[in-house]
Amino acid sequence: MFFADPRRSIGALLGMGSDPVRGLTPIIALCMAIWALPAHSATACDEAQNIRLLKPVELTAQQRAEFRAMPPLKVSAVGAPPMARYDEDGQTYSGIAIDVFCFIAQELGLSFEVTPGRDQTVAEKIREVQEGLADVFIPLSHSAEREKRGLFTLPYYESHYAVIARHGSRVSVHSVADLANYKVGVVQGVSLQPLLQKVVPAAQLITYNDTTSDVIFQAVRDGEIDVAVFNKVIFIEKRYRQEFFDLDVVRTLHEYPRAYRYYFSRSPAHESLVKAFDRYLAVIDVSASVMIHEEGERHFFERYMAQRDQRVLLQSASAAAALLALVFCLALLRYRRLTKLLAERNTHIQQQQQALQEAYKKLQTLSRTDGLTWLSNRRHFDQMLTHEYGRYRRTGSPLSLLVIDVDHFKNVNDQYGHAVGDDYLRAVAGVLERSVARSTDLVARYGGEEFTCLLPDTAPEDAWAVAQRIAQGVADLNLPNASVVPPHLTLSIGVATILEGDPGAQELFAQADAQLYTAKQLGRNRVRATIIGRAVLQKRVG
Repeated sequence: MFFADPRRSIGALLGMGSDPVRGLTPIIALCMAIWALPAHSATACDEAQNIRLLKPVELTAQQRAEFRAMPPLKVSAVGAPPMARYDEDGQTYSGIAIDVFCFIAQELGLSFEVTPGRDQTVAEKIREVQEGLADVFIPLSHSAEREKRGLFTLPYYESHYAVIARHGSRVSVHSVADLANYKVGVVQGVSLQPLLQKVVPAAQLITYNDTTSDVIFQAVRDGEIDVAVFNKVIFIEKRYRQEFFDLDVVRTLHEYPRAYRYYFSRSPAHESLVKAFDRYLAVIDVSASVMIHEEGERHFFERYMAQRDQRVLLQSASAAAALLALVFCLALLRYRRLTKLLAERNTHIQQQQQALQEAYKKLQTLSRTDGLTWLSNRRHFDQMLTHEYGRYRRTGSPLSLLVIDVDHFKNVNDQYGHAVGDDYLRAVAGVLERSVARSTDLVARYGGEEFTCLLPDTAPEDAWAVAQRIAQGVADLNLPNASVVPPHLTLSIGVATILEGDPGAQELFAQADAQLYTAKQLGRNRVRATIIGRAVLQKRVG
């Protein structure tokens, strides 16, 4: 386990006054605690720095004093990357859920301990929280049955279930209803289980309650069940770690998003604590943590494939050497047989290498893609901006850039919830893709509710037309946004076009961003444009 206590000074822990005898017992307790702490405990919450608040959370002095006075929380966790990943060597958890929990604990002055509990099933850990034997479970998705016996916070991360089958099987799943045609496996107690029980006949629905999820995947491989319904992100990592390359995701259940939350045991103190957590979760920005931990998975996959390639090459070299030695020792009569065997081995190796290359290409695509909107992400945009600016310097052709912000987006989240906010962002992304048709153009989600459009070989008037088309397209969606004027979703857009000179790619972005800022200052719902070194264009949209 690892401990975190951001609130107490050494003097407060010792509790010593003028009488050294009175301080003896606290000193002994402190020494025993330090001896029990692992060497890495100080770094267990280092990645909380990846979390930031979009606005401050105000708490009264009395509330903070009550939280600081709470005994250390007993936290039960389960390995579910990228939210919580268990390090066998360090015996600690890390991930998005840990970063957020550490951050809020530091803000509230809470101390806590995370117990690995590697010999317990997920259902057993959840039951501990429900029975008050543990305070918090990390991470868990919401269900009405669980809420009756515990307290859920607001969500901090969303993923999806997937239908997993053997590679090459004739499983055809277009919706959850199609699962009724198959023998389905699911981990006992997951939030989707009640829905599956309504759809899949009882004789065909097999539940698994083991300390590791590997059992359900082995059941698919052995043919005990036709498909498994499991978290997609966790399966992808396990597929590489456990070499389940004969299993594939045949369907992602986007219609049933899985929002992860913290699950507290029921008590008056925890009710107050959950309310405080919700206030932080409502204004928290986890994008940096998500990028780091999802990027960590990608680096792991790349390292794994590189090591696997090396092993395959070593195996092929060993096989070739053995075959050559055998050919040398045997008579010419057996030469043709050995040559055929060598060719078959090489074909098998080539097939393995091709499969690994295809997997690597898929991972490269994922690394350039925003997980919510499936547009290009910020890193890919930065790379393409540098590339296109270099081409502008060589050819002198105009280069235009749009920086787009969704007006009053915080109001959407506050009024309708983050799930609706995500739907709005996906709808805006669809308008952007339809409005920018050329293969050379790039549309990206830059972060939060901000998007960018990179338009090579595009004159100022054409860039202006694209911006107008995008703004009108979003207005035509007529997505409600109450309490603002106008009461529907609108955009503010900054446009910058460079025709001559060499101010640098970052200056081009800065000019477009400045135009966006001006558009927002002038009341939002409008387009502002500039040509570097020339007069400014302005027009109200809507």
